[in-house]
Amino acid sequence: MKNFSKIEQKINITFKNKDLLQQAFTHRSYINEYRGKKLEHNERLEFLGDAVLELAVTEYLYAKYPKRPEGDLTSFRAALVNTNTLSQVASELNFNEFLLLSKGEAKDVGRARQYILANTFEAFTGALYLDQGYDAAQKFIGAHLFPLIDDIVSNRLWQDSKSYFQEQAQEYVNITPEYHVLREEGPDHDKHFTIGVYLGEELVAEGEGKSKQEAEQGAAEEALRKKEWGKK
Repeated sequence: MKNFSKIEQKINITFKNKDLLQQAFTHRSYINEYRGKKLEHNERLEFLGDAVLELAVTEYLYAKYPKRPEGDLTSFRAALVNTNTLSQVASELNFNEFLLLSKGEAKDVGRARQYILANTFEAFTGALYLDQGYDAAQKFIGAHLFPLIDDIVSNRLWQDSKSYFQEQAQEYVNITPEYHVLREEGPDHDKHFTIGVYLGEELVAEGEGKSKQEAEQGAAEEALRKKEWGKK
């Protein structure tokens, strides 16, 4: 079993309820593979953490940018809590080291791992909220997410990636990107989509998400990185 005291030391937070901390890092696949351990997976905590995260980020942006319209604030928030940003922060916090995954999931270190890390960040936020309240969760979010907003705004990283990739594709290669569903998994209430973005016959990149729109945005973001059509 993982030594979760190390992650507590890393982020300087000590949980009162250690089971909540462990649950935050427990992926559904681990439960399915180790049924005898009687653990709970982190999806309910993820659901809660997503709401806490959205409120904390919304409050912060509302105060920081008093003259910005709602549309800009919504875009800033989306850029700050998307899969790429959350997975990057989770990686920097060494969340990878503490994930409880099935043997199969543990082998996948690509886009699927980014998705798991982002969800774990949300689950951890939810666990912290339950363990120590909103102020503690807000402080954690503020320490690790809020410093990123200046770069996001100054470099226009908040701009809709799908629209931006289309502009760049037309400028560089005179092709309009097309998006196709590569995989669709899960029950109707919990779908998971993998979508590929194509330039002609070339599969440029893939994206994943709980909706087709989210997966398309992820694919566009990845395509921008691969083509090095960075935002100025």
